[in-house]
Amino acid sequence: MPDHMRPASEELLSYLRQTSLRETDVQRRLREETSQLREGGWAVVPEQAQFLALLVQISGAKRVLELGTFTGASSLAMAMALPDDGALVTCDMVEDYTDIAAKYWQDAGVDHKIELKIAPATESLDTLIESDGPDSFDMAFIDANKKDYGTYFDRAMVLVRPGGVLAFDNVFWNGNVLNDANQEKSTVAIRALNERLRADERLSISMLPLDDGLTVAWKRA
Repeated sequence: MPDHMRPASEELLSYLRQTSLRETDVQRRLREETSQLREGGWAVVPEQAQFLALLVQISGAKRVLELGTFTGASSLAMAMALPDDGALVTCDMVEDYTDIAAKYWQDAGVDHKIELKIAPATESLDTLIESDGPDSFDMAFIDANKKDYGTYFDRAMVLVRPGGVLAFDNVFWNGNVLNDANQEKSTVAIRALNERLRADERLSISMLPLDDGLTVAWKRA
C-alpha cells in the first residue's frame, strides 16, 4: 500500500474542473460573489458541491438537513438535485451570508424547496427532533462550528433515517488533525469525531481527500 497520496496539482485541479464540473450560471455567479468576501474560503469548492448533489441523487433523498449555510453553495447544489417535492432545511446564524444565499436560491428557482433556520445549530437540531421526530431526514451535511461536531453528530444520527447518508466537511482541518500540539477546541473536536466515526459500527464510512477532507457515512438499516 502506498504511504502517501498523489498530490492534486493546480494543473490537475484545472483539468478536473474542465472535464467534470457542471456548474450552472447561477452557481458560477454565487461562487464569484462569495470569493469577494473576506471569509470566501469557507465556501465548499464547486466540485464538492457537485459531489453533494450526486449524493442526493444516488441516495434518492427527498429531505436533506444542512448545518452551516454560509452563502449557500452547497444548499443550492443539493436543492437543485432534489425532486420538485423535495425539501432542504439549512441552519445558520449569520444573516449577512444567508441573505446572499437566498438571492441565488430564488434565481435558480429552488427557494420553494429550502427552509432556512436562523439560530444556534444545536437549538435548531433539538427543535427538529421535537417537531419532525427521529428518522425524518434522508441525508445530512454537517459544515458548521467545528468545536460542536460531536453534538451535531449525535443529533444528526437521531434525525437521519436508517439507510440515510451523513457527510462531514473539513475532517482534515487544514492538516491540523496531525499536529498533536494543536489542542484548540475545533481541532480536538474534529479529531474526536474522526475517531468516533471509524469506531461506530452503526455506520459504513469513507474519508475522502476532497478539498479539506470529507467523510461520507451510510447509516446502516
